[in-house]
This record gives sequence, C-alpha cells and structure tokens, in this order.
Amino acid sequence: MSQSNNYALPAPLLELLGQYLQEHVTPTIKIDSSQLAYRWVGGRTGHLQPLSVNLFLSLEDLQGIDVQKAKLVQNTRQFLKGYPANHVLMTGTRGAGKSSLIRALLQAYHSEGLRIIEIARDDLQVLDKIRAAINALPEDCTCRYIVYCDDLAFNGQDESYRALKSVLDGALDSEQDKLLVYATSNRRRLLPQMMKDNLDIYNGQTDEVNPYETIDETVSLSDRFGLSLTFHPMDQQTYLQIVQHYLRLEQQKISAHTDHDMEMNAEDGSLSNKIRMDALRWASERGGRSGRVAYQFSRYWSGKTQLAIEDRKS
Repeated sequence: MSQSNNYALPAPLLELLGQYLQEHVTPTIKIDSSQLAYRWVGGRTGHLQPLSVNLFLSLEDLQGIDVQKAKLVQNTRQFLKGYPANHVLMTGTRGAGKSSLIRALLQAYHSEGLRIIEIARDDLQVLDKIRAAINALPEDCTCRYIVYCDDLAFNGQDESYRALKSVLDGALDSEQDKLLVYATSNRRRLLPQMMKDNLDIYNGQTDEVNPYETIDETVSLSDRFGLSLTFHPMDQQTYLQIVQHYLRLEQQKISAHTDHDMEMNAEDGSLSNKIRMDALRWASERGGRSGRVAYQFSRYWSGKTQLAIEDRKS
C-alpha cells in the first residue's frame, strides 16, 4: 500500500520565502518608448519611475563649454543615427554644466528618439536588467537610450562598479546599438588611488606578487568610457558672459508678462557696473566661478528686482 507524502511547506516558511523574494528579486522591467525619461528608484527591488521633464534648457543656454558641448553633441548624433558611438565620462570642476548638458541633449533630440534613464551609483547592480529591457523593445522601435549616472565615484570597498564595467566593455553582449552610458563625476579616476599603495610597492611592503595589477584595476573603469570630456574652472570674462545671458533670458520673461524692464546693461551693451560687482561678489562668496553660480546669481538678482518693482507699486 503506497503512502502519499505531503511536501507542502509550512505557512510561516512560505511567508518568509515570499518576503525574501520581494527583497532580493528585481521585478520585470518594462519600458514605454513614448516616455522621454525614467529614474530608477527603490534599490535592487525597485522600478523605473517615469519623469515629467522640463525642457526649458537648450544647448545654446550652456556657454563657456563649447568644445565639450560640440564633442558630446556629435557623439549623441552618431548614436541616434545608428552609427558607432562611445560611452561618455564627463569630469572636472563642479557646476560647469555637466549635468545640464544631459537635460539640454534631451530637449534638443527627444524628437529624434533620444531617451534618458537616470540611475544612481548605488543602483548599478540593476543595469543589466535595464539593458535587457531595452533589448526587449520591438524591432521597429527607433528610440535610443542614454543611461545617465550623475556624480559617479566609488570607494575602495564598493563592488557595484563591476556591473558598470561589464556593460561598458567586457560582457559578451556589451556592444549595443540602443544603449550608451553617460556619466558625470568630479573625479577623473572613478576608483581611489591610494598613496600608500605606491609606497608599499616602492618599499616592497606588499604581499601581492603583481602589485601593479591593483593600480591597473583603479584606472580600468575610467578607460572603458570611449569619450572623456574634462571641464575646467572658468575665467571671469566667461562667467560674466553667462550671467549676462541668463539675465537677458529673465528680462525677456519679465517683459512678456509686465510693463517693466530690468535695467541691466551699460551704455556699451555690457553689464552695468552694479550688476557686475554684485555678480563677482556672489561668485567670491561661493568659492569660485561656474555656470551654476552664474545661473543662481541671475535668479537671485532677477527675483530681487521683480520684488522691488512690486514693492514700488504698492
């Protein structure tokens, strides 16, 4: 007489198993090509959150970085046309326009199929699944995706960079025609290079047989970006030109909605001496000149001027 065996798991164990799967398994990722931009939220078990993108910033608004802008635009246009293009690493001084270039690219080329997926450094382990979701799009889909990672840098104990290395150049299917990685960083070398490592090698204090391979590992990630763009601190003249550009845009907004104009130009068409001195003081108080600082000053000065106009009316 055969005896049937009951292999059902106890309810508490099933509950624990379900909880484990929820915490460690990434849900199926689906991408809508009509959505201009996504952001990954929620860590390993997160999802792509659609973003409502403000497309007010144009490439023409970003001044003082013409060489970097031209190279990035050319690379992006090659990508959108289906021609060979490179992953891009933008490094250098803070506030120089690295992140703004990504938004401006979307404004300029979303009608040609450009899409953006923003992902944080700590979520790079899901990059492979995002890549698979892009590959699963219909063959007639003409959209191409830039996976954008802002402020990219790793410490010595962070292993998530290996997922990025695989996508950039290393996996058997790393060459793709619908995905590129654009990253920004304030550091040229994304992995730290420690002075003590060089000293240990020089003094023979390391246990490694091939210690220089450790140093090679720290630079290998940066080398996998085919196009590297460096952003330098800007001079005073460029900074003031950017201030004037943004103030002119603010002046156009005010003129379109009110009967008042901001008095911003001297007789020769340059910035008035008062605005010029205020802009330089603003930059000095913030530790340097940059496009971001110029934009922030323009908002400060424009808002202050409009408020003064309203106060005079009352």
